[in-house]
Amino acid sequence: MLLKKNIPLKYVFGKIRFEIMLVAVYSLTINILYYQYDVTNLVIPIAVPMVLGTVLSLLLAFRSNQAYDRWWEARSIWGAIVNDSRSLTRQVLSLMDATYQSEDLTLFQERFVKRQAAWCYSLGQSLRKTDPLKGVDRLLTRRELNYLMKYDNVPAALLLLHGKDLKYALEQGWINQYQQIALDETLSRLCDAMGKCERIKNTVFPATYSLYTHFTLIFFILLLPFALIDVLGFMEIPLVVAIASSFLLIEKMAINLQDPFESKPTDTPVTTISRNIEKDLRQMLHEQYHAPEEAEEKPAYYVL
Repeated sequence: MLLKKNIPLKYVFGKIRFEIMLVAVYSLTINILYYQYDVTNLVIPIAVPMVLGTVLSLLLAFRSNQAYDRWWEARSIWGAIVNDSRSLTRQVLSLMDATYQSEDLTLFQERFVKRQAAWCYSLGQSLRKTDPLKGVDRLLTRRELNYLMKYDNVPAALLLLHGKDLKYALEQGWINQYQQIALDETLSRLCDAMGKCERIKNTVFPATYSLYTHFTLIFFILLLPFALIDVLGFMEIPLVVAIASSFLLIEKMAINLQDPFESKPTDTPVTTISRNIEKDLRQMLHEQYHAPEEAEEKPAYYVL
């Protein structure tokens, strides 16, 4: 994940512009009632929102930590996928006995390695609920594409093809049983990584916790003008807006980070990672890499 140093303020406050407008209008209304219509019984002790703000800070801190843990776990999993993809390619290219080096073996290795690159793309696209076969036809044979059409879980089917090819390589004498076990262990790690990504994708952050935290935040913002108006006068409007913006931005950050596979700027950049994997694998095959024509993923430089 690439991080830019300069975060556009337009993007930052664009996420909460409607909330800011509502808070400003609400604070202005309270101020007008207090000073223009002499409704002085609106004042409450400042300790009330302070206590509520302390509780709210703890709730938001817990949620932000949990959301970041999900995002970081997703990024760590894809880091492991990068390593295992390189390891699998190295094993396929180096463990197969050079004595049996032939055109069939070369074609087998090329097909296997390109299929692994296709698996990375397919996994990323399936996590984002898009077509898992989109754009991978350049890496797969027509026979493999027809085979994959029968499966709902395309990445799992690609790993199954890997396993069948390892059995075929053993039967051809290109690898021995010990080498097959080593290769199969790498496939198992890739399968584990796929399962972990699916767990993050399919495990919904507790809705009740999000709802209660949001209601607490709204209640805190509603109380804040009543506690500051007697002390600050009209200056309480920008102060309330600033305080509310801080809490709202933290909540938005947690909401976006908790789902790292939703095609948002804060997501794990699975397409970019997959392209880097393909580039590395093609170079290991001594092939020149040409980036696909699709638009590159933009680096996520914000965490809102």
